[in-house]
Amino acid sequence: MKKIEYIVQREVLDELRLDEVAQKRTWTTKPTLGERLRESLSFSVLKLKQILFSWFPVLGWLPHYPIREYAVGDVMSGCSVGIMHLPQGMAYALLASLRPVFGLYTSFYPVLVYFIFGTSRHISVGTFAVISIMIGSVTERLAPDSDFIVNGTNGTGSVDIDERDAYRVQIACSLTVLTGIFQILLGVVRFGFVVTYLSEPLVRGYTTGSACHVCVSQLKYLFGVTPARFSGPLSLIYTLVDLCRLLPQTQVPELVVSLVALAVLIVVKELNTYYRKKLPLPIPIELIVVSVLHLFTPSHIQPILKAPRVPDATLFSKVIGDAFAVAIVGYAINISLGKTFALKHGYKVDSNQELVALGLSNTVGGFFQCYSVTSSLSRSLVQESTGGKTQVAGLVSSIIVLITVLKIGSLFEDLPKAVLSTIVFVNLKGMFKQFMDVPMLWRTNKVDLLVWLVTFTSTILFNLDLGLAISIGFSMLTIIFRTQLPRYSILGNVPGTELYLDTNTYQEAKEIPGIKIFRSSTTLCYTNAEMYLEVLQEKSGIEIGKLLTAKRKQDAKQKRKQEKERKKAKKQNTNPLITSYFLQDKEKTSGALANGKLSEETKGQENITVISLKETAVNGFSKGQVNRSYHPDTTMSDSDSDTGCHGNEENEEASGSHTQSIILDLSTTSFVDTVTVKTLKNVRVVLSFFISWAIHH
Repeated sequence: MKKIEYIVQREVLDELRLDEVAQKRTWTTKPTLGERLRESLSFSVLKLKQILFSWFPVLGWLPHYPIREYAVGDVMSGCSVGIMHLPQGMAYALLASLRPVFGLYTSFYPVLVYFIFGTSRHISVGTFAVISIMIGSVTERLAPDSDFIVNGTNGTGSVDIDERDAYRVQIACSLTVLTGIFQILLGVVRFGFVVTYLSEPLVRGYTTGSACHVCVSQLKYLFGVTPARFSGPLSLIYTLVDLCRLLPQTQVPELVVSLVALAVLIVVKELNTYYRKKLPLPIPIELIVVSVLHLFTPSHIQPILKAPRVPDATLFSKVIGDAFAVAIVGYAINISLGKTFALKHGYKVDSNQELVALGLSNTVGGFFQCYSVTSSLSRSLVQESTGGKTQVAGLVSSIIVLITVLKIGSLFEDLPKAVLSTIVFVNLKGMFKQFMDVPMLWRTNKVDLLVWLVTFTSTILFNLDLGLAISIGFSMLTIIFRTQLPRYSILGNVPGTELYLDTNTYQEAKEIPGIKIFRSSTTLCYTNAEMYLEVLQEKSGIEIGKLLTAKRKQDAKQKRKQEKERKKAKKQNTNPLITSYFLQDKEKTSGALANGKLSEETKGQENITVISLKETAVNGFSKGQVNRSYHPDTTMSDSDSDTGCHGNEENEEASGSHTQSIILDLSTTSFVDTVTVKTLKNVRVVLSFFISWAIHH
């Protein structure tokens, strides 16, 4: 293979020269505040059209919908997703501590709203296990069974289930409306970037921990027992302990039905996965199991669509924290799925419009007795894999749900909760697969692994709301620690290449004799400036503190020497300018004094700058001049030599090496604050002093 070599030659530019070469503009191209205000207040048909399309994305794509290309795929996909909505909606309603019919409502109204306002073409909005369990934790906390005991004393009476469930619906609707309001406000103020603070390891760790909460909450239906309700930190552990205590009371018929249903669901779902390319539609095993088991279950209530009702605003103060947590988690799941499908199929998802769309879905749904929604991974995958191209598939799925509620809703009113719990278990498979993130993150990024583990553990131990807050706080701390504790390295050249790598990591990377190339893995700012200096002197072998002390002593001695010369000149009635000039060039000044006069160039001047070799090195270093450490001046004057030799022992101790040049690699510095500027100035002055001393010795 022919070896290719590249040689790059260009002028080294300082800031002033760069501005000259690149023709830096002296004016701004941004519109002024007045121009922006006039633009916002102006009106045109084109601007109105843009506003309508931005707020109602459906107007942009539905009029141009290619029926021949997309219709068949969207209808098939919509039917498949609609069939999944039915059992999942009812099963997830149990997680929210609501009756199954409210899960069907939640699978209908919000889907229609998202069809109008959403920008993703493939996600399936509706019930989701994590959001359902978050809603359920609030409804059970604010409406426990103990508040609805009737016909008894000391807690021995029965529970008024109808009254309890009605109040829980009010709580869920109020929480949902407040969640939607938060999301709409965040979308209006263009706060869609907030999801960037929820990293992928955080979201996946949180959903995995939430899946454990969902699983434990359904075990009571699987075994047919009624454990005590616990809240607060460690409630999941207490619930598991109580379930183990109640295992001898297991209802055998419910356990058998659950195990049979679970086995059938798992087998058929695996077959759906294995033959997904050959099957035109997945086998709707969940719906089949529900329908078959309904034959053995009486029903007496015909569910119908409810008229809209204003939620109880007095509950807002009790659920405001939970509403914000649900809003953030729901949006994070929704936008992550939306962007995944958008990247795969080559279109754009507007993060701010997604906030508005999800917020409107929750707000409108809350008025129709729905609870909070987000996108579901399992349904979204089915919607995409069965040929869905647009949200018309979502519209078809909502029509399937509507027909179910209006015509055959009684089939799904009184179902064995054990069967619905098995549906929940089977649909948690994807979340439990996220445990495989642990070995993958161990190999790739241990900091992300730590975020995943802390998120999962805090969600398990401190419940969903407090666990989320702890997770976000810890994730922010990792960013701070990465900035505060960066990796510092000395770079060396790999022989035969132009590569400069860490000498501690790469054996073939060798330092250039006399040159230290120092690099930090993160930006240099006020949080790590002091550490930067400490590691720099450790890696370079130069004790900056001692050099600063030596420099101050030398400056003080030089100042005293100049003052002494001035006083001596005054005593001899000599012009002090002669003394200053004498300090700069002893031989010239001696010649001038011998003749009894100064050159014509010095006459009439009031100030003469005294530049020692040390100062010359500083100026040359800052202006990008030739490194004098490779061109030592052999014609130093006696005064310069005296100055450089002073403090020789202290300077030798401070240097600790034969370093002649130090290069600071600041390629990772993305911004510069005042502390950084002062730090770099101190480094420049100290290193220039050290280089000046190295030249003399």
